[in-house]
Amino acid sequence: MNNRLYGNLIFELSQAGRKGYSLPKNRFGDYKVPQEQRRQNDAELPECDEMTVVRHYTNLSADNFGVDNGFYPLGSCTMKYNPKIDEEMAALPQFQNLHPLQPAETVKGAEAVCTLLCRSLCELTGLHAFTLKPFAGAHGELTGLMVIRRYHESRHDDARRIVIVPDSAHGTNPASAAVCGLETMEVKSLSDGTVDVDALRELLAQHGPEIAAMMMTNPNTLGLFERQIPLIGKMVHEAGALMYYDGANLNPMLGACRPGDMGFDVMHINLHKTFSTPHGGGGPGAGPVGVRKGLETFFPEVSPYHGNFAVAIRAYAYILSLGREHVKEVGPLATLNANYIKESLKDVYELPIDTTCCHEFVFDGLKDKSTGVTTMDVAKRLLDYGYHAPTIYFPLLFHESLMIEPTENESRETLDGFIAVMRKIAEEAKTDPELVKSAPHNTPIGRVDDVLAAKHPITTFKQLTQSPLS
Repeated sequence: MNNRLYGNLIFELSQAGRKGYSLPKNRFGDYKVPQEQRRQNDAELPECDEMTVVRHYTNLSADNFGVDNGFYPLGSCTMKYNPKIDEEMAALPQFQNLHPLQPAETVKGAEAVCTLLCRSLCELTGLHAFTLKPFAGAHGELTGLMVIRRYHESRHDDARRIVIVPDSAHGTNPASAAVCGLETMEVKSLSDGTVDVDALRELLAQHGPEIAAMMMTNPNTLGLFERQIPLIGKMVHEAGALMYYDGANLNPMLGACRPGDMGFDVMHINLHKTFSTPHGGGGPGAGPVGVRKGLETFFPEVSPYHGNFAVAIRAYAYILSLGREHVKEVGPLATLNANYIKESLKDVYELPIDTTCCHEFVFDGLKDKSTGVTTMDVAKRLLDYGYHAPTIYFPLLFHESLMIEPTENESRETLDGFIAVMRKIAEEAKTDPELVKSAPHNTPIGRVDDVLAAKHPITTFKQLTQSPLS
């Protein structure tokens, strides 16, 4: 078996009889475990010395990619840089050692952080009140839709069960609506990537009394600002429905405009995106929900606590470190960086919508399609040059979508390095396409069969040793 291929599993390094610990003599006597609770066979645990264990996990960490060791062009959607001061604040024992069930009078400081964070979010979004209870962005979406549903029910407007979503929407939008017991209806986009207002007008005319809300991201998933948003909001409100803002793309709005001022009634914020808390590897997240005045009474009890409190601490520390003056620079700088990369690469990568973008933009693969090199190939080849790949094959509006999303943190030198590599890959696709198609070449694991991995995942060492791949 090729140990390198399988990441040098700790089980493969195991040698019978080796130990990495030395326990003191037992001074407390024995406790007899009831027979029915005893293990029938020894636990199948690896037996390794301490040095082997340390080297193993250190080597694994070196193989891992994170925003601390390289450019991660998924940007605010996944890996916005998390300042170390935020980690220090979250690690303070006065916060870290709290228990959610301890008496309220002993957690006044923690309560103050939550209150002040909510006030800051209200100021930044133009909304009236926030709840910190949702544990993630999708949880926030569900919470916001529950607010909307309860609002309509309070008015005995029970027929409103349809949520309109653009065809460029995040997949969580229809999923959240379904979990909330609502239906979704899609509205098409124009060739410029923005919502087709005429198509929306027809939907509202046909289904007006059934519409509960319209969910939008602004800028949208193509990174384009929806300039018709005042008109869209007016149309939806006149139909008796509410406007929901998906906060996934709030980052470029900081310092530029506020969802509440655009006419949105309810929104969720991904603290782990816009407000710089660690999110890579699947968590943790936080999805506070904000509402306009009068809707705060409809907040549901989705959690008995303040969501992921440590994430809230990081977010508040981030806001304080920027202050009122510098938080206004976040959006413009993120937008500048995205447009800089877009303009530097659009001669070699297909740009379906050639206009000013916000914090992200989408190519439709290489401009020269004759090479047969796909977006997947470009993404894999990037790994050889030490860059994490951007989002690929999303949004679904383009066949070979390549979404690039730098954040405001990245320097021009970093962006120039990324641009140079992207141009080099475009040149390789012409001169040596097989080199790109067979990438990556310099990573611990090469090109894998994504479909096989999804349909037949190998999740245990026992499976691995019995696998035909071995």
